[in-house]
Amino acid sequence: MFDRTGFNINKSSIRVAGFLLALSLLCLQKTSAQEKKEKNNGDISTEVVAHDRDAIFSSSAYFTFSVHNPTGKDEAGTVSYVVTTEKGEKVADKVQSVKISQNSNENYDFHLPEMKTGFYKINFMINVSDYDDTTRRAFGIKADEIRPETGKPADFDEFWQNTKAELAKVAPNFKVTPLPKKNTDNREVYQFQMQSLDNYTVSGYMTIPKTKNKNRKFSVLLGLPGYQVSVDPMLGLDNDLAIITIDVRGQGNSRDGIDTRRDEYISYRLEDKNKYVMRGVIMDCVRCIDFIYSRPNLKHDNILVTGGSMGGYLALVVAGVDKRVNLCSAQNPILCDIRALEGATDWPISAFKKYVATQPGLTMDKVLSNMDYYDAKNFAPNITCPTLMGIGLLDPFAPPGDEYATFNEIPGKKHIMVFKNLAHEINQKYKDYEGRWMRDTFALF
Repeated sequence: MFDRTGFNINKSSIRVAGFLLALSLLCLQKTSAQEKKEKNNGDISTEVVAHDRDAIFSSSAYFTFSVHNPTGKDEAGTVSYVVTTEKGEKVADKVQSVKISQNSNENYDFHLPEMKTGFYKINFMINVSDYDDTTRRAFGIKADEIRPETGKPADFDEFWQNTKAELAKVAPNFKVTPLPKKNTDNREVYQFQMQSLDNYTVSGYMTIPKTKNKNRKFSVLLGLPGYQVSVDPMLGLDNDLAIITIDVRGQGNSRDGIDTRRDEYISYRLEDKNKYVMRGVIMDCVRCIDFIYSRPNLKHDNILVTGGSMGGYLALVVAGVDKRVNLCSAQNPILCDIRALEGATDWPISAFKKYVATQPGLTMDKVLSNMDYYDAKNFAPNITCPTLMGIGLLDPFAPPGDEYATFNEIPGKKHIMVFKNLAHEINQKYKDYEGRWMRDTFALF
């Protein structure tokens, strides 16, 4: 299985991991007397259990707040919870007096009142004689019913059709350069350059399994970049998959025309929807699919676009504007239901406001009107390929309510993986699922 981080997994690393595991187990061995002593002298701890695998409920949420008191002292005080909307408005709370005996475990069940469709934040708190703590969680109610409150501009589809037509007028001038010093035992590495929208030069990397069969064609994984992330060649163990990564304009090796500071990138030329940086970025990704179609050794009907954060956003957007995408995988995509982000998250709204303050005559209303053309939720109805999406319920940049508002707009075959205790991330389960899903769909057995 390939590793999307680019790290190779080999027998040597497995042997090292096994050695470290054995060493750690050796260090952890203790007599039963030592274990008992440490347990009794340990600290109070808590655990929150949501009585739904994804913490998404049909009507009312149900949690258990567990307290472990391994000390030799009784504790008295309160356990409580506070529920707020994603924008911070309090909707429910409860305080319960407790007495927690020494060396005991106590469980407190909280059946929350019924709430409207949407996502909520919940803080569980303990305040006893010798311990205070807060555990932050989130949950959803009828998430599959969440929809955006605003629609897309009337000329949205026309805007992007015209943008693609403009791109088509730019000669791509594809240039591929072998990088033999970066080759591995099983892969050849290439760098490519191409001309994109506005005749902007962008570059990326392609790694191809070594083969003696010159007529062999490979399925393609197109990895789209995160926010202000420089890409590297992705080296996997697969012998039947080409892996392509791209530095979109203003990132990595594609900074010649746009070299903004990190916080300024998301707002670059935001005052004009026809010049906004993401217009070119999206077309850079479309041009990369042109590149795939130009390569005779790549399968043009087996293309997976995948990415996280901004890369997840780009995966959704490109699948919405380019029907040549065969599979779409988006992890924690940003810029979903942008108008609803106000109050639910600080970024990127704070960056937009900062930019408005530097541009005479520019208003937030104008900014949001421009961003309507770049909102992932407005591309979602045009996605027809199978789509996989992963979200964290504690995500501060991609709140789950906005993620679901976008996901629910996708009309085709789709699946979402929810990580209730994660923030702006997914875990290995997602990567494993994505790999199996891709291989099954592309018949890579």
